[in-house]
Amino acid sequence: MEPDPGAEDAAPPGGPATRTSVVLAGGGTDIARARHVAAGFLTQMRADHGLAVSQRAVDLTQLVVSELVTNARKYAPGPARLELRIIDGTVEVVVWDSDPVLPVARAADVGRVGQHGLEIVMAVARDFAARSEPDGKRITARIALTDDPDGAVSPCRVV
Repeated sequence: MEPDPGAEDAAPPGGPATRTSVVLAGGGTDIARARHVAAGFLTQMRADHGLAVSQRAVDLTQLVVSELVTNARKYAPGPARLELRIIDGTVEVVVWDSDPVLPVARAADVGRVGQHGLEIVMAVARDFAARSEPDGKRITARIALTDDPDGAVSPCRVV
């Protein structure tokens, strides 16, 4: 994947997009920018498509984006790319970076300070996948757009 520095997808001719992407060049504002893009995207999906998107979904999406972009900034040199898509009642968050090493969730340790990001993502995501690619890796997490009516937490399925 060859990111286009600074590019954000625009709506296709004739209608609003149900996906967006942004290249994060490695600056100190990447995490905040990614969170802002995620919240704006979900707000636009409500307004343009009438999709039901709970505040919890917006908050969880921003959390997942923060954790995945933080890891990309911390462990991978060069640019990263954030992609957001609406698929089957979920928002799919995809972060690509240039480091081919796949992340591994560490064993739970209440005494450990930090390094809980992947555990958090896997706890709140409906699905999670990490895939090596020739030029790095792609991490994908899906978050439900609406709250489960029973209040149950969907188990994370690692692909």
